[in-house]
Formats: sequence, C-alpha cells, structure tokens
Amino acid sequence: MSFVPKRLETSVFKSFFICFAEKKEMETSIEKAAVCALGKIFGFRPKTGISLMKHFGSAMAVFEAGQERIRQVMGPFNDVNGKLTLKEVEECMRMLERLSGEGVDFISINDESYPRLLKECDDPPLGLYVKSVTPAKELWNDRRIIAVVGTRDLSSYGEYWCREIIKSLAECEEKPVIVSGLAIGTDICAHRAALEFGLPTIAVMPTGADSVYPKRHFGYAQRICSTEGCALVTDYPPGTEALAIHFLRRNRIIAALAEALILTESRIKGGGMMTARLAFSYNRDVYVLPGRIDDVRSQGCNYLVRNKIAEFITSAEDLLENIGMKRRKGLADSLSIRQTAERMYSEKMDGDKVELMSRLLMEIRSERDINVEELASRLLISYTLASRLTGMLESDGLIRKDLLGRCSINGNFV
Repeated sequence: MSFVPKRLETSVFKSFFICFAEKKEMETSIEKAAVCALGKIFGFRPKTGISLMKHFGSAMAVFEAGQERIRQVMGPFNDVNGKLTLKEVEECMRMLERLSGEGVDFISINDESYPRLLKECDDPPLGLYVKSVTPAKELWNDRRIIAVVGTRDLSSYGEYWCREIIKSLAECEEKPVIVSGLAIGTDICAHRAALEFGLPTIAVMPTGADSVYPKRHFGYAQRICSTEGCALVTDYPPGTEALAIHFLRRNRIIAALAEALILTESRIKGGGMMTARLAFSYNRDVYVLPGRIDDVRSQGCNYLVRNKIAEFITSAEDLLENIGMKRRKGLADSLSIRQTAERMYSEKMDGDKVELMSRLLMEIRSERDINVEELASRLLISYTLASRLTGMLESDGLIRKDLLGRCSINGNFV
C-alpha cells in the first residue's frame, strides 16, 4: 500500500511524464541537428553519411565516435578528419532554431514527414529545408506529384502546351502537385500555371532557403511559400549560392519527388535532359512534347523517345490516361466541345467568338430544346447575336433548330 497522498502521487507522476516528454523532445532535436550537420558535411555524397549513421546507430553517435573510430571506418586518409565534431551539431542546433523562427523547417531522413518517393532512391539527401505554411507531412506523401521541367529558352509552342497540360491536370478528380525548379523558362511557366489553375506547387531550389535564384523570381517564391499546399524546398544549408555544380544535385530531388516527369522542350544538353535521365533511372515515367526535327529545342525530347527513355505526349487526354488520372465529371464533355469549336471556327473568328460558340454548344448540350431567347439571356448577349451564331452552328451541322427556335445537339459530334 502506498502512503503517498493521492494528490501528490498524481503530481509526481505528472511531473515525471512531463520531464520524460521534454527529454525525448530534446533527444529528437539533438538527433535532428546531428543529421543536419551530416547533411552539411556529406551533401554531395549522402550515401556516405547514411552509411555512417547505420554503422554507428544514429547521427549523434557518429559525432560522438571520435576521430580514431572514424578513421577505422573511413580509412586513414579520409577528408572529414576534424569535421565530425560536437561543435558542428551545436552550430546546427542554433541554426535550426533560427530557421524555425523564419518559417523554415528541417526534415530529417529519419522523420515520418520525409518524402517517401525520395527516400526510396539510392542517393536521397540526409535532410530537406522546407519553407511552407503547410506542415511537411501534408505536402507530398499522400499526394500525386508530377514534375514539369524543360529549357530556359522556352518557345511559344512550349509555353502553350506547358499551360495546357497543367490546366488539364487541374481539371482532374485528384489534383496533383506540380514540382519544378523555379528557373526561367519552363520552370517558372509551370509554377505560374499551377498557381493560376489552383494546383499546389513545390519549387526545389539550388540555393539555401534564405535566398532565391534567379532573383527576378523572388515574388513568385514568396507567393509559393505563403500558399497552402505549396513549398520551397532545398537540401542546401543557408548561405549557399547558386553555382553550376549545385543544379544537378537539385535536379535529382525534382526527379525523385515525382511519380512522373514531363519535359516540354530541351536541347540535347541541358538541365531538363539531366532531370529526365535521372527520373528514368529512378524508374519514373517520362513524357515529352513532340517537336520539329530541325528545332534544337526539340532535339532532346526526340532523343529521349528514340532511346526509349520517354514517350511522346500526343494529347492532354492521352497523357492523363497514361498517368492514370481522370477528369472531373462533365469536364471531358466540355473539353471535347471546346476542341470542336476551335477546329471549326478558329480560322474564321477571333478567340472571344470561338469561346462564345463553345459556351453556346455547352448550354444546348446541357438542356435539349433550349430556345434562342433563353440562350441569349443565359450568355448575356443580344437576341440578334444569339440567333446569328446558332444559325451558323445549324448550317455547319452541329445543332438542329426547329420553327420555334428550339435548339438541340445534332447527333453525337462530341
């Protein structure tokens, strides 16, 4: 029988558990700082850092091992002598505390919130710096992710299809995350389109989380990190500038984060080609835009298809089918009608009139025997204009009109 008063007993146990929880939290923070320190030291060869963690049992154990044991494992002529010290861990603890106050979280490879697809690769970074208003665990592991990359010298053709593809992805039942690299050309086009069409987007950077490259995209970076579901991501510590050697290391994260990669345009040599090859090596699906054989911006895409690394995108619909995504109900009909209107009238009318024809067809399809007066009212146009446009649709065989002006779709043209 206990002689400790019940109130005191409860208080003692409560204090014990509080202390235990605080101790566990501190141990977790120290281990995370140790992983961060390993990431700074072995950033370009993460396999070595991961092997050391496995050998000694934890990241902190690596720094507590001492130089002699490190030499026994890595050899006497290793290049990290004097670097694996507890001072490095202390500095990272202070850095992570400061970054937390700036809205940047560090995700260790041991954390549950670390990207699952990235961890499956053979060279995952030891940790990621993530700037977002959304918790890291909600950014990737339960969401479909599509990477969109390509040349910086993006043509109007490439820009058009980059937007069209992302618009099509935004119309799917399950909205994917668009990942790219915040660079000029294809990358920023992809980020902009994602934001415009309501898709979350992740920008993987070749710099530390405290800077943006190129600087002209600072505004977009701020918009991304302050938008729900979006994030700025890097495995470089603060203070890292954009050097040529940093981009390949960045590109592997883009390739690994996504289940599929889309290359809009690329020369034979370029960052987009490297990212596509990396994606293929990670067993990801790679899709490219077909282009003219004499266009240098399409030579990379054609090369990947010729070498069975990628498949051509023949239409947005085919792409969605290949990656297993479905449009929301009703949107497929809308797309088909719009394509029909564009095919029939794009050379005869300006864009606004073609769009109006699409809307007329959609209204007629949704309500059989709707009359011209009602169509004019719904589309906020004059009766005269509605009568003239429906007359054109009738003469082109797309609709039928009876003597009372009631309209219906003519067969199953869409």
